[in-house]
Amino acid sequence: MAAVAQRSAVAGPSHTRAPPRPMPAFLRRIRAAHHADDEDDGPASAAGHETSDASTSTAGGSNNTSPPGGDSLAQSQLLPPPPPPPPRPADEDPTLVPPDNFAMVSSFVYRSSFPKKKHFEFLKTLGLKSVLTLILEEYPEQNMRFLNDEGIKFFQFGIPGNKEPFVQIPEDMITAALVTILDKRNHPMLIHCNKGKHRTGCLIGCLRKLQQWSLTTIFDEYRRFSAPKSRSMDQEFIELYAEQRVWADVQREWLPKWEVLAKRTTRLDQEECEAEQPTHGL
Repeated sequence: MAAVAQRSAVAGPSHTRAPPRPMPAFLRRIRAAHHADDEDDGPASAAGHETSDASTSTAGGSNNTSPPGGDSLAQSQLLPPPPPPPPRPADEDPTLVPPDNFAMVSSFVYRSSFPKKKHFEFLKTLGLKSVLTLILEEYPEQNMRFLNDEGIKFFQFGIPGNKEPFVQIPEDMITAALVTILDKRNHPMLIHCNKGKHRTGCLIGCLRKLQQWSLTTIFDEYRRFSAPKSRSMDQEFIELYAEQRVWADVQREWLPKWEVLAKRTTRLDQEECEAEQPTHGL
């Protein structure tokens, strides 16, 4: 064995080791920074490794490590699956599509944008007796055919949009439309313009004054339907509109059975009776 070791040592190549090359400056800076971090974190890091090693070992010597989120994953596997969505009711028809901005104004009075053919099936469910439109243009033929087939009366009070600086809503047209709305023989009724926002909003705002709503509540409703673009001219028109002129043309026996209107007409009747009583001199 000694001979073999000696022979291997003799047979091996003999050469002198080259001196190491100088380390580049940027590598020296990197190593110095890492070395400083190791010195700062050395004891804590070592303690942390010892704690980690101790926590991952058991009495039997087995490694009991688990991936991050393992507990939550195991718990999620134990939870029951979410219930399936409820089945569609048997009487629900997917073809019933209301127009945009559709809503109930008061009992048997509705508002919306311009109804299209895809909305006709939905409108049939309302049992409409009349449709009141505020557009200036001629009513489309397919809409007129639908109204005729369903026996629905058609009212058109064409008014322009209330835009600055010159176009304004005519008050007499709003008054005539309000008189038509306050005739329960026309109910159920749908009121609409093109988008169901500004012109319809003005008309409904004036109706709310007849129903004795506060201006704050009226403007809140107007802005909710006219979003994202409300018109200050519309709100000014609503505020300045004199709703008392409507009562001169309304047939009170055909007023809707809305409680606020009943109180208003009762007060008007009392005022008329008081005005008709003769005054006697002292």
